[in-house]
Amino acid sequence: MIESKAKKDEFQKALTAFGHAVREFHKGEMDKATELLQDFTKKFPNDRELVDRARVYLTLAERRPRREALPLKSLEDHLQASVYKINQGDFEGALKTLEKALEFKAEEGRVHYLMADASMLMNQPEAALENLKKAVQKDKLYSILAQNESDFEPLWEDKKFRLLMRLA
Repeated sequence: MIESKAKKDEFQKALTAFGHAVREFHKGEMDKATELLQDFTKKFPNDRELVDRARVYLTLAERRPRREALPLKSLEDHLQASVYKINQGDFEGALKTLEKALEFKAEEGRVHYLMADASMLMNQPEAALENLKKAVQKDKLYSILAQNESDFEPLWEDKKFRLLMRLA
């Protein structure tokens, strides 16, 4: 019975490690995925089925061309890169890119709106409200967008959010 529980625990650890590596692969983070997959095959050599799958992913990762980061030269470049990062689930990376976008045009409402969205997706409603306030102050259009954007749905009943939308 104890041995069976230990095997289940070990399998669960292996499954978690494998899942993490595969997520990095699907995000296109080939260097990170390769590192995690190699670690996985070393730590869990007895789980043959998962190790075989890991080796397939390793082969694919090694063959896949690496994405070269294009230099971000304009406000639009930064905005597009941040939307891409948000869509990939890299909310922290999106916020960093948006902070750099503010260097091009600090008064750009789109930057603050995207920062609000990324903050909300990171479960940081206060930061989202603060950035949304800045966006709405720049352009009232963002209040309409926020009231219809499902990412902001958890805020729709919030008093601060409703007040902000009325002031727009």
